[in-house]
Amino acid sequence: MNEDKSLRALRGRLLWFVDDPEVAGEAAHRYVADGVVVITGGLVTAVGGASELLPTLPPGTEIIDHRPHLIMPGFIDAHIHMPQTQVIASYGAQLMEWLNKYTFVEEQKLAQQGHPEMLTRFLLDELLASGTTTAAVYCSVHRQSAEAFFAESERRNTRMIAGKVMMDRNAPAALTDTAESGYADSKALIERWHGKGRQLYAITPRFAVTSTPEQLRLSGQLAAEHPDCFVQTHINENQAEIAFARELYPDSDDYTGIYQDFGLLGRKSLMGHCIHNTKHEWRAFAETGAVAVFCPTSNLFLGSGLFDWARARREGVRVAVATDIGGGTSYSMLRTMAEAYKILQLQGQSLSAFAALHAITLGNAVALGLDHLIGSLEPGREADVVVLDPAATRGMAHRLETARDLSEELFVLVTLGDERNIVATYVAGARAGRPEGGA
Repeated sequence: MNEDKSLRALRGRLLWFVDDPEVAGEAAHRYVADGVVVITGGLVTAVGGASELLPTLPPGTEIIDHRPHLIMPGFIDAHIHMPQTQVIASYGAQLMEWLNKYTFVEEQKLAQQGHPEMLTRFLLDELLASGTTTAAVYCSVHRQSAEAFFAESERRNTRMIAGKVMMDRNAPAALTDTAESGYADSKALIERWHGKGRQLYAITPRFAVTSTPEQLRLSGQLAAEHPDCFVQTHINENQAEIAFARELYPDSDDYTGIYQDFGLLGRKSLMGHCIHNTKHEWRAFAETGAVAVFCPTSNLFLGSGLFDWARARREGVRVAVATDIGGGTSYSMLRTMAEAYKILQLQGQSLSAFAALHAITLGNAVALGLDHLIGSLEPGREADVVVLDPAATRGMAHRLETARDLSEELFVLVTLGDERNIVATYVAGARAGRPEGGA
């Protein structure tokens, strides 16, 4: 880990959240038209108006002037697949066929020396270029894929959550582990990487369809042995998947009950998709504190269905948002929220710009239980920061000529924005380099 001990200040228009706009309204956000974020040793140490803070800085402090751009906390992606960066945009299949036809074929390549390292470098380059500084990442079944991911994340000093996928049935033989080896490999990875620098581990049974009861039992045992680790898996994405899972686990009440029966449903459980949850399942999520992870672009691309965010809110279930590359179609959390807006519109629900930007910063941090570390510009938080130019494209600049206020400007950013709007990304206060060939 290359820890940056220096003092620097970023100047620009500041926007961050201290609460949920859907609950607290205007009081949920802080906006400073000419502000400064002071960073010392990778942490935010002060934030406020430039006129108040600049005179307090020691002589010689590095001041990076990003005016008139917008400075926000780095974006957070709650569900993404490192092995699937070359699966994105694979034609014409729904979930189960898509896995067998495309995904499992590509994931077998991670057994090849150097392949996990190449994919990891590409993924982290793309995330940082899109303003994403933290993600919950699925590696492949191969232990070396998680080793490669954590090593590269540590080198870049990014705060990442990741885990080796566990699956011991209903996948190609070359892509399966056993219940025992999945447990042993995961345990070794936890001991090596969880809490090392900024790295966090997620126990990762892919989903009930690809795990035997014994593997889910040992996954639950891991979760009990390491309660500070995350659990990540998939649930209720596709009707054929649901039927298959119920066939494999006939004694469980429902799909959610499968995970609950094996001790895999709790406050640190990140449950991907949740499109077809029943009333009973929503209640189980609320009672256990499990997180429903909304993946807009993959839900649309794979024809899986429309996530009901309003229902999740009514049931008291925490929601996180994610790209879900490679079923998802963009690395950009801005693009992801544009699609989330459309999914909600189709259901008579609304999503304001403030709610969308809260979701991919403080909202996701709260859902992950990491809001004491990331997701905000409040003093004491890790200085993961994104700088945005809302007028980065000709079309956006043209539209913003008629914007009447901040909320309208931000709605244009959320609706039309993508990686082209990212001026700079800072990881623990240090500016991240763009990938080769980047602007």
